[in-house]
Amino acid sequence: MKARTRPRIVVIYNRDFEGAEADPENKAREDVKEIADHIVRILSANGYEASGLGVTSDVTGALGELRALKPAAVFNLCESIQGDNRFESLLPLLLELEGIPYTGSEPFALSLALRKEKVKEILGARGVPVPQGSLVSAESDLPSLALRFPVIIKPAREDASVGITRASVVTDRAALDAGVLHILDQYRQPALVEEYIEGREIYVSLLGRVDGELQVFPFFEIDFSAMPADRPKIVSFEGKWVEDSVEYKGTRPVRCEGLSSDLRDKVAQTALDAFRSIGLRDYGRMDIRLSADGTPYVIDVNPNCDLSDLAGGFSRAAKAGGLSYKDVILRLMSLSLSRRAEGTPIPFAEPPSETDLEGESESLPTGGGFARAGVRRGGARSS
Repeated sequence: MKARTRPRIVVIYNRDFEGAEADPENKAREDVKEIADHIVRILSANGYEASGLGVTSDVTGALGELRALKPAAVFNLCESIQGDNRFESLLPLLLELEGIPYTGSEPFALSLALRKEKVKEILGARGVPVPQGSLVSAESDLPSLALRFPVIIKPAREDASVGITRASVVTDRAALDAGVLHILDQYRQPALVEEYIEGREIYVSLLGRVDGELQVFPFFEIDFSAMPADRPKIVSFEGKWVEDSVEYKGTRPVRCEGLSSDLRDKVAQTALDAFRSIGLRDYGRMDIRLSADGTPYVIDVNPNCDLSDLAGGFSRAAKAGGLSYKDVILRLMSLSLSRRAEGTPIPFAEPPSETDLEGESESLPTGGGFARAGVRRGGARSS
């Protein structure tokens, strides 16, 4: 009998991009399979027996496959079920029930992050600066809105800039009412209306350590200098996903430079406070607007943010902080395995044969053809 030496890992991902190619917003989901393949290769080349498992609407079937595989841990890339982000927490809930550790945030934080108005309420109560805003659930709520213009209108339950266009920033009441009604009708969900913060848009990526501390990577920001004067300086859906659009060309991610040490510390502390206030785990990214008076406003909290290699904002920030893509993936794997119940044996797999290992090495091709660098501007949890 062969000795078992490699922990078995399953990389799960959503397959709801299949059959939805006609939907232009499907771009925010379709690359997840390629990311999963890349992660499987990295894990397989670095001491694990890894395989991928795509999740369809048959969640019960996927859970049965997981039970049969008996993984030591799951690398969780499942962001939606049947194209609905509200089910992002379903697989982690089931994994909790099965006692299988997994990467990334827990179900509560994942669900909370998709209730953007609740996130802002919690952050505001914790003293984390957020824009003033209101949730509009029905047309009858419009008369009670009292915010200073300009404002930005967003779907309250989406991510990846879905539903955000050049028309999302409005300066008068008629445009505000029209924008809210569009969200209610098109996306069948409430609209979040917030005061628009003019200023630098800074992304702060954070990665956990096994000792419980959080590593803050060097900041990146969006360079809006090439954005046409008639477009608002925001990262719209086109700016993130449509590479031949003027908005894509006008939203270039660059290293954030020119901040004083005090202001840099203030931005970093704001991101740390937001991460902890919402209860994120392992990794995440905070989107911050830095106003003219130096106030860092949190405009979005992104648990389980995009993990693509070449074009992913998180990977870009990690590399600026001295960690390779492989380093990030293996750190996340270690974090999940550290949560196995004390005394619980790790399921191992058969050691690979020489044939299995042929062609594998620790220096995998960056991207490996798995991430389209010219398309993604941050992925399913944005940048």
